[in-house]
Amino acid sequence: MSRGLWFVAGAGAGVYAMVRGRRAAEAVTADGLRDRMNGLALGARLLRDEVAQGRADAETDLRERLGLTPAGTLELGPAGGSASSRVSTSSTASTSSTNDEEGTT
Repeated sequence: MSRGLWFVAGAGAGVYAMVRGRRAAEAVTADGLRDRMNGLALGARLLRDEVAQGRADAETDLRERLGLTPAGTLELGPAGGSASSRVSTSSTASTSSTNDEEGTT
């Protein structure tokens, strides 16, 4: 019984070493290196996309908590207050020109 067990253990170790050796040999071929580089590029692209999505989510969350709006959009102020303090500089010129025109007609 003991010899049979050692035979099976030796055969298993031999198969394992052969498979690992074949994988190592494939990894250093031109195709293997190309596959590894493509995998690395894909991983970097996925990481970049995840970081960008996390940054956008964090900015949205921060804007909601602070009551800010994206640039160029108006937000209604509190009741009785004016919304002009929450308007970005790019939209104040167009808003003030329309208010001037409405006031003169």
